[in-house]
Amino acid sequence: MRGSTQILVIGGGPAGSTAAGLLAKEGFEVTLLERETFPRYHIGESILPSCRPILELLGVWDTVQAHGFQPKGGAYFFWGPEEWEVKFDSLGDDGTNAWQVIRSEFDEILLRHAEKLGAEVVENITVKELEFDGDRPVAAHWAHTKNPAESGRITFDYVIDASGRGGVVAAKHLKNREYHEIFRNVAAWSYWKNVKPLDRGPKGAIAVCSAPDGWFWVIPLHDGTTSIGLVTGRDIFNDKRNRLGGIQQVYDQAMSECPAVTGLLGDAEQVTGMKVEQDYSYNAEDFGRPGYLMCGDAACFLDPLLSTGVHLATYSAMLASASLTSVLRGEVEEKEAWHFFNTVYRHAYERLLVLVSVFYESYRGKEHHFYNAQKLTRAQRDGLNLQDAFDRIITGIADMEDAQDVYASVHAHLNGAESGDPNPLANLNKVHEQKQAPMSPANAVGGLYLAFRPSLHLARAQTPARTPATEGGPAA
Repeated sequence: MRGSTQILVIGGGPAGSTAAGLLAKEGFEVTLLERETFPRYHIGESILPSCRPILELLGVWDTVQAHGFQPKGGAYFFWGPEEWEVKFDSLGDDGTNAWQVIRSEFDEILLRHAEKLGAEVVENITVKELEFDGDRPVAAHWAHTKNPAESGRITFDYVIDASGRGGVVAAKHLKNREYHEIFRNVAAWSYWKNVKPLDRGPKGAIAVCSAPDGWFWVIPLHDGTTSIGLVTGRDIFNDKRNRLGGIQQVYDQAMSECPAVTGLLGDAEQVTGMKVEQDYSYNAEDFGRPGYLMCGDAACFLDPLLSTGVHLATYSAMLASASLTSVLRGEVEEKEAWHFFNTVYRHAYERLLVLVSVFYESYRGKEHHFYNAQKLTRAQRDGLNLQDAFDRIITGIADMEDAQDVYASVHAHLNGAESGDPNPLANLNKVHEQKQAPMSPANAVGGLYLAFRPSLHLARAQTPARTPATEGGPAA
């Protein structure tokens, strides 16, 4: 492995692979360190349409499309007494906008593509610590995961932390993560065979099914298995596990209380043991400071309700690549590029944070502790610029009549009113139009906006831009 590199990327998941690939494509020297050997297992199989334009920019969409993943026509919600569908039909002429993927296969496609574009990928390497010169990281101390005696040091000009929830920069060094007092949930899941296909909604859709103490996802995969997962409150989960005797028992009882899921099982067979993960919501104090940027889960993590993980990972990687490209080419100063990255990425996260909380509040079952626990507190609402968040949500909706309905619904929910019809929330799953994103002088952030010709970079607006700008990019 090199002893020095221009750009070091930590982590080979969708965020790291996308950033490494885009930067290598621009001719920069990129080294990506991944602690595991790919393919490796990962949860998060439901991919949104917002990823397609980024994967096309990366040049890997055709490979993903040819792999044989389950096309995802949208989503179908069984939410309390309500049912509705969301169709993903606003992108592309071929009718395929999103996929249900086996992440071990999907992630390896992205990682190998980054290699093809010129990034040096080194697996089985864990970054033990970063070395700083003042506030700026300048080197990484690493060790081989299978042979810890094999270790070394690599210097760099810039580092992109895409190390996931382990968070090399935020969790290990700066310890500046802020955990939200909502979405402190547990996900428990398994895989099944011979699950019946949904008899309604878009073909290949994810089913999101509420239960008294949480909700289930049901995701059909191209290998004939179906991912079925329960999300419930941490305290609820721990109490039931102690009373019922184990994780499987908690899962089984919750499933028995969810007719939308049990109706799909019939003669289905559970073919794997249980897997469990904590679904805490957090964000770092800053997503980038001198010398480094954080992408994907390394910067922030959100409840999986709307399947936004890979979206945020690839979107932040695109923002980071554009920002770093322009800095390295002397087109913008690091300080202003980092301001652009921090502002746009944080807006994307906060908008989804508000949306997920509102979605939970739309559940018509106020007696259920789980749903009450998902509400933003007054302090959290004050910490977010909710008016700005509402504005950013609304700009993603083409039909302004729907937008006004959603605005009224969101405002009522967050101010303690009884839940109304949750169906307008389905409109928020639409992909943003590019005109709403920071991709033109009119929507510039700090005078900068994303440009794609002749290649990905930050362009400077010729006239003063409004600040803060509308957060853009694809959305859930």
